[in-house]
This record gives sequence, C-alpha cells and structure tokens, in this order.
Amino acid sequence: MTPTQPLVDQFQRRISYLRLSVTDRCDLRCAYCMPERQTFLPRKEVLSLDELHQLALGFIARGVSKIRLTGGEPLVRRDMIELVRALGRQIGQGLEELTLTTNGTRLAEFADDLAAAGVRRVNVSLDTLDRAKFAALTRRDSLPQVLEGLMAARAAGLQVKINTVALKGVNADELPDLIAWAHGQRFDLTLIEVMPLGEVEADRFDQYLPLDTVRSALEARFTLTPSPHRSGGPARYFDVAETGGRLGLITPLTNNFCEGCNRVRVSATGQLYACLGGTEQVDLRAALRSEDPEAQLELALGEAMRIKPERHHFAIRVAGAAPALARHMSLTGG
Repeated sequence: MTPTQPLVDQFQRRISYLRLSVTDRCDLRCAYCMPERQTFLPRKEVLSLDELHQLALGFIARGVSKIRLTGGEPLVRRDMIELVRALGRQIGQGLEELTLTTNGTRLAEFADDLAAAGVRRVNVSLDTLDRAKFAALTRRDSLPQVLEGLMAARAAGLQVKINTVALKGVNADELPDLIAWAHGQRFDLTLIEVMPLGEVEADRFDQYLPLDTVRSALEARFTLTPSPHRSGGPARYFDVAETGGRLGLITPLTNNFCEGCNRVRVSATGQLYACLGGTEQVDLRAALRSEDPEAQLELALGEAMRIKPERHHFAIRVAGAAPALARHMSLTGG
C-alpha cells in the first residue's frame, strides 16, 4: 500500500499505536470482564487472518509504528502465529514494535515462536498468585499453566509485564507481595483500575479500588519514585527502590490520561473504536470487503480521526448502576 498522510485527530494527536483484536474468544471467564456464560461471535463475523494482515498494513502505511495483538485471548485463535510471523516481517519496514497481550494460559506453547517472529515484549494478565483465588476469579483452575507460560516467556528472551486489575476485597491485600514477586522474576508490573465495560454478574462498584488509595498503601512498604519510562500506552511509571523494579499505574477513573492518547482499537469484527470509553466507531470490515478496499479504508480512517473524542467519560458512581458501555472488553480488545 502506498504511504499516505499520518493519522492525526482533530486535537492534533498523532495516532501511532494500534491495538488489534484477533478474536473475542477467551479460555478464561474473569469475573470483572465477562459473565460465566458468555456468548461469543459467530466465526463468519470475525475478520480472516488475511484481512487482519491487510488492515495492519493499511495502518502501518498511515504511520502506525506499534501494533499490539489482543483478544479475547489471542493465542486461542487457530493459526494465530502465522499472522504474528507476517506482521513480524514488517518490523523495520515502518513497524517498530509488535507486542501481544495474553492471559498466559498458552504462552508456554507459543513463547519461542513469538520471539522468533520478532515479538520482544508481552503483557500477561495476572491478578493473584493464590490458586484458589485465581480459580474463583477466572472461573478456571489455570494458574499453573499461566506460571509455566511466564517462565517460558522469560526463557525465550521476551520482556514480560504483568497487568493486574486492582479489586477491592479480592486482591488488595496481596498487591505488595505480587509486586515484589514480579520484580523478583525480572517482570515489570502495572496496576489497572477496573473498567465499567459490559454486564457481569458482580457489581463493579463493589470491585472498584482507586489506585490513589493503593499507592498510599504501597508507600508504607516501598519507596516509589516517578520514572521517565514510557511504553507508548497510558501507564504512569514509578521505580521501586526496594525491589529494583518498575511499577505502572493505569487510572482511567481517578486520573484521566487522554490528553496524550496516541491509539485506536480495532475489534475482531473490524470495528474501529476511536476511544475505549466511547461509542464512536467506524466499520473497517465493510471497507475491506468493498470493491475498492484501499480507497474505502483511507476514507474510513479519515472518518475515525474526525470522530475521535478528546477524552473518555468512564465513571463508577453507585452500586447497581449499569456499566458505562454495554460492550465487553473481550469484544473491544484490551
């Protein structure tokens, strides 16, 4: 595809980061993410691997230099590694970094292949090291597989960052030890506030733990110094003197981070969400399947830049309130 103008929204933010979902399916059922009996999309609605590749090339041509593959759980998609290899060949050809977010259950199987394809970093979701608590939270007894996957990723030379959702009454008391463990394994760790996306059985008001509260508690044990490190995402980082590691905080509710937003998300069905916390979207699948995909994709991406909002409006205000958005994170992509 012929290079064209970079993607710049109406607030003069340059979009250089694509989070591309390859499936809405997942082999876990995390209580804050989806209901136990989640209904997944019919396969015919999901973009093919060729379409995902074509879409990624279109974004690279418009100046996107970082792509994160997400889900659902990306590694449950059959032949997913072929897409990783195809995109890996774009590194140095406009693409600077290819990364992956995973729950880790299949990481032991794919860590070597990911590294060989050009992936250098992975984010692994892990909210507890307590096996019984993990099974209750994810509704699957898969902690041993996740830990095996983490060790395999490290052995393959992948940089690992743990993503941990801070949950009141679930893992709040475990967070200092989880941080110390992660740093001892040479993993970074980022804490995330629970996001009000999609209906789940639990009440997110009961789950919500503000990270300013968590930070105050952590400072009773650790010395946290603001770090200049940036990963291209919304996290603010701190160096932890006692562990020698790095801690990230993602605070969509207590500290809006939208002024520097450089990213868009595309679902496995080809819907571009201009903002994780908004309803603004553009149908890229229709563009890809049109008679002139290249021209229609150009028009669709231009529309996405026009409608991208200045900021999200996430809020968790009262118990029993409906989620901010009806769609689940597994559909949007992490």
